[in-house]
Order: sequence, then C-alpha cells, then structure tokens
Amino acid sequence: MAEVKKGLYDFLRGSFLIDGSALKNWKIILFVVLLLLTMIASGHRADKKVIQISELNKRKRELRAEYVDTGTILMRMKMESSIRKKAKERGLEPLKAPPKKIKVIIKE
Repeated sequence: MAEVKKGLYDFLRGSFLIDGSALKNWKIILFVVLLLLTMIASGHRADKKVIQISELNKRKRELRAEYVDTGTILMRMKMESSIRKKAKERGLEPLKAPPKKIKVIIKE
C-alpha cells in the first residue's frame, strides 16, 4: 500500500516529467496535446460549416419563395383578361371581325 501511495504522490508531484525517462514522457504528452488541438480545431471548423449550411438553406428557401411569387405574378400578367384590360387603357379594342388573310402571288 505504501508503494501505491508513493507512486501516486510522485505522479501528483510530476516527477515523471523530470526523471531519467522524462524525454519519452514529454514526447507522448506533446503528441497527445497536438492531437487534442487538432480535434478542437476540427470541431470548430465543422461547427462553422454547419452554420454556413444553415444560412445557405435559409437563403435557398427565401429564393424559392421569391421564384414562386414571381411566377404567380407573371401568370396573372399573361391572363387574357389582364391583357385586354391593359390594351383598353391604351385605347386598343379587340377586333369585331376576324382578320383576313392576304395572299401574295409572285409571278416570274
């Protein structure tokens, strides 16, 4: 038991960082720290991408709604009743008689 207490006490004091095999321990610690920093940076980058995707999806929904609204307005503008109304405002009226065909005969 005393040996376990001594080992725990040495660990808490950090003697494993200054004894003879400390160089091996420092290499492992630095490697683990580099892995942790890489993992944190990767997590932040992933979060940033998720936020960007969310913003792009929101923008896509807005553009889709604008597209549908514009299509609806265009369809209303193409309706015969609205065309007749605009033509009447300009002083144009529909023909009473159907149009006549004009035939051009070219003799050589």
